[in-house]
Amino acid sequence: MTEVPRRRSASVADDGTEADVLAAGALVWRVHRGQLQVLLIHRPRYDDWSFPKGKLDPGETLPECAVREVAEEIQLKVRLGVPLPITRYEITKKTKRGPVTQQKEVWYWAAEVLQGRPRPDGDEADDAVWTGPKRARQMLTNPGDREPLDALVQLHEQNCLRTVPFVVLRHAKAKPRSSWSKAEAERPLAATGKRQAKSVEQLLTAWRPRQIHSSPWRRCAETIAPYVKKHHHRIKYRKSLTEKRAKQHPDKAASRVRRSLEWMHPSLVCTHRPVLPIVLGELGGWLDETGLSDALPLQDPYLRPGGVVVAQQAVDKGGRIVSLEVYEPHED
Repeated sequence: MTEVPRRRSASVADDGTEADVLAAGALVWRVHRGQLQVLLIHRPRYDDWSFPKGKLDPGETLPECAVREVAEEIQLKVRLGVPLPITRYEITKKTKRGPVTQQKEVWYWAAEVLQGRPRPDGDEADDAVWTGPKRARQMLTNPGDREPLDALVQLHEQNCLRTVPFVVLRHAKAKPRSSWSKAEAERPLAATGKRQAKSVEQLLTAWRPRQIHSSPWRRCAETIAPYVKKHHHRIKYRKSLTEKRAKQHPDKAASRVRRSLEWMHPSLVCTHRPVLPIVLGELGGWLDETGLSDALPLQDPYLRPGGVVVAQQAVDKGGRIVSLEVYEPHED
């Protein structure tokens, strides 16, 4: 079964799944002439109006799937925002032994357009329209799709819809300390860690952080390198995020995280397990609701190597964090 994230927001509390089939999609939104609009697509195969969505490809995570489906069906590059409620329903699968009923889940996110204009691919979607929430509720063919739409509207009314992601990344699996005799700062990734770094690059594409701060130690640099190289972002190495410096001056590590949160740009911090309590502790002070703390990993080891926390900061609420997601690392 595909690993699913732990997600928390005002309308979402997801910890796992028992579904037979997983899919993902996005409610692409904009504010046009002061009014909230959402993008609906018409699917000729089913003759229905819905949101861009689809089943996971092998080895794909839910956020990757959501972003890919939007790109494939309507040619838009998007950045995921706050998680939205899951829709659940039964489907019938034909087998040699006859029809089998399966449980299907579609995991949704709010999403803002980064690039492009809606252009249906003609296969999965043959029409796409921007419309207000009231008309969208009338147009949606599946009544279950109204729940994520209602959550989107609520976020807009609460000034929590326009967000920027703040990502915390623990470096991928490194070679064991016991087998490394050189400087600790030069200890590299293990073979598994290098594969995890590639998976991290694919996962981060869903949020596209641009302001990247990392410990300069080799295992952190190698973890973030595939993402930086592919997307041509600049990376700033911060000694305050190393194990040694954070132990000596924890206030400086906390200050680095706090400044990134205050800037409210799509950001990423890559660091080490011993530094995570400082980073996550600072993050906890920005939570908009106490219920969000349920998703914040506050016990050692906090995150496994290659693990990720995604916090969404509400731009119109001074950067308060309105959702949290935790992603387990890729395992061979």
